Amino acid sequence: MQHAKISMALSAVSLRDLALVQAVAREGSFARASARMHISPSGLSHQIQKVEQALGATLFERGSRHTLLTALGRRLLAYVDAVLDAAEGLERAAQDGEAAFGGELRLGVPATLGPYLLPHLIEPFPQRFPGARLALSEGKLRGLLRRLREGELDAVIAPRTVTANRGLGSCEMFFEPYELLLNASHPLAERDCIALGELNPDDATFMAEGHDADVQDALGAQDVDGVEEKIQDVSLESLATLVVLRGGYALVPSLAHARLASIPRLALARIDGTPPGREIRLYWRQASPWQADLEAFGALIRQLAASIPALRVDGDTAADAAQA
Repeated sequence: MQHAKISMALSAVSLRDLALVQAVAREGSFARASARMHISPSGLSHQIQKVEQALGATLFERGSRHTLLTALGRRLLAYVDAVLDAAEGLERAAQDGEAAFGGELRLGVPATLGPYLLPHLIEPFPQRFPGARLALSEGKLRGLLRRLREGELDAVIAPRTVTANRGLGSCEMFFEPYELLLNASHPLAERDCIALGELNPDDATFMAEGHDADVQDALGAQDVDGVEEKIQDVSLESLATLVVLRGGYALVPSLAHARLASIPRLALARIDGTPPGREIRLYWRQASPWQADLEAFGALIRQLAASIPALRVDGDTAADAAQA
């Protein structure tokens, strides 16, 4: 519909004017309608005439005792009712938008994190943000950040990335240490704790999100031929399957411990000393109107992380908003 074609006269008619028309039609009397709408009878009559002139139609038969809708008035009243119903719906929708995140947080989480972190949010999210819905998307980090920049997502929880992301802000959520996932036939699979220096880097299969210079250095993998071929951009379950099929080991995030421990022909072990890991951050568009809500959401994630023994929350990072 081309609303620009609405006449100037009709454009000057307000919702209040239409509500007066509705009141007269329902009451069947200018006197009763004026009392109900808290307007003088003369003022009411003037506003009704204004609407009739704008429409170029007579809406009412004005008798001494009763005021009746004309045949055309009855047809046009249906449109008046529809306009007022739509206006009420518009107002309700705007009021619903006063909920956190405008009523819905569109959150992206990588597949190597989402299934293990999100169950912790099921109960506390609606308690902390009543009236807001959590809409989840899983995917690869690069795709999630692209969708965030393009406005398809409101926020992304993901491992820290060194990729420049203009227009995005972020804050640290928690640090997630890695564990060792070994094929059950590995010579060290019976051990509960293993130093990285005891492992042969040739036997490693790397998770793409966990592959960085620190991990390579710890394993002595910098000088290994074909190390890029060992990097697998797959889910943790698929990574575990590769370890079962190929042998060797992989570094996996600690939140996935329970799930991975249930997979046959695999073993999990702690890393001796200070284990490497990944810093998990919350990303958002700096122009987002939900900045305060996102900060509160970040605080909720940090609170949850502090209650999970495997994770580390370093001090007060609530104000650690920075260019990603």
